[in-house]
Amino acid sequence: MSYDPVDDLLLDWAILQCLKRITKKEKPRRRIRPRLIPAVSQPPPRRCHFQNFYADLRRDPDKFHRYCRMTIPTFDRLLSDLSSGLTFPDTNMGRSITPEERLIVTLRFLSTGNSFSSLHCEFPLEDSAILRIIRLTCEVICQQLKEAVMPEPRAEDWLRIAEGFYGSVQFPNCVGALDGKHIRVKKPPDSGTQHFNNKQYFSVVLLALADRNLRFIMVDVEAFGSSADASIFRASRMGEQFRSNQLALPQPRPLPGSSDLPAPFVILADEGFELSHHVLRPFPNHVLDDRRRIFNYRLTRARRCVETALSFLTSKWQVLQASLQMDPEDVKLVIRACVILHNFVRIHDGAADQDLEANEPSSSSSLGQAHRGRPGAGALFVREQYTSYFMSPEGAVPWQMDAISGH
Repeated sequence: MSYDPVDDLLLDWAILQCLKRITKKEKPRRRIRPRLIPAVSQPPPRRCHFQNFYADLRRDPDKFHRYCRMTIPTFDRLLSDLSSGLTFPDTNMGRSITPEERLIVTLRFLSTGNSFSSLHCEFPLEDSAILRIIRLTCEVICQQLKEAVMPEPRAEDWLRIAEGFYGSVQFPNCVGALDGKHIRVKKPPDSGTQHFNNKQYFSVVLLALADRNLRFIMVDVEAFGSSADASIFRASRMGEQFRSNQLALPQPRPLPGSSDLPAPFVILADEGFELSHHVLRPFPNHVLDDRRRIFNYRLTRARRCVETALSFLTSKWQVLQASLQMDPEDVKLVIRACVILHNFVRIHDGAADQDLEANEPSSSSSLGQAHRGRPGAGALFVREQYTSYFMSPEGAVPWQMDAISGH
């Protein structure tokens, strides 16, 4: 094997490089001192955006009414009633969202039904923050306002409601008009077909009892499912309260001007509900004569108020026209908040509350499945009692025969 001097040179060079790495001292890294950011006296950009937007909105009353679905004085009263539940202290993480912004965001969601992503473009807030704001504000609305605008009726309240029906539509001893409405929802997880209705979509059933002033007396949004109107009402808390007489209804009294037997106080419903001692529904169309046509006309004329109230409710708070992409408990909360806000606005804005997009009363999204059961003898007697009264001189009105002359 021959000797090659090049190998010795390469070996010496490699050893030298290793020694250099070992003995080489690393230079100390330069320490970067953090810059001190001066305190900013102005609020953050999101807060500035809302303050400017809110100030501009209040300068135009018509624009404010279209945006919030209520007048400025009514909004201020609402904000005053809810502020204690919507005010939170600032933290080290940042400033809390003001009650005004929380309420505006919630009203915008309820009045349009826009998705959280759309609201994120309108208000610089994360989708999850918008959901928390809406949930909290609806809870505060239900807790703070229910007793003021929709308390549980007492005996004197039922009498006042009955006087309203008799004075405006000449239907005596009536303590409310009843109807139901399907509110679209996404399919709840693991629910099967429990919430799938006969209109071929998933829904929550809103049962509503309204007075002559288009305000809601009672609502029940616990009823889910695809049953008929009568089954839903029978299974609801409201139906149980009427059956067991838990609602302090006044004792039966004679109909005005009549000396016949006292008649019970009743609620009026359409043909989908079950006829009972306290629930009147129309006669079926295939067994009508003049007496029954007059009864149906008088009942329908008085019951129209609940259809109008539901129409105003869904046209003002259009979230009830959309498909609610929320959990079932949140859906119930949103519906209750809309009902309470409807009453609140009707009370404080009154006749000046003209819904910009109100529709004519329609039964297109009502429950609409007729009841096929056989009513009891007591229920048939009560309906016959009212039918005879409407044909008597004391209960007749001058225009009722003209109203049915086209039949």
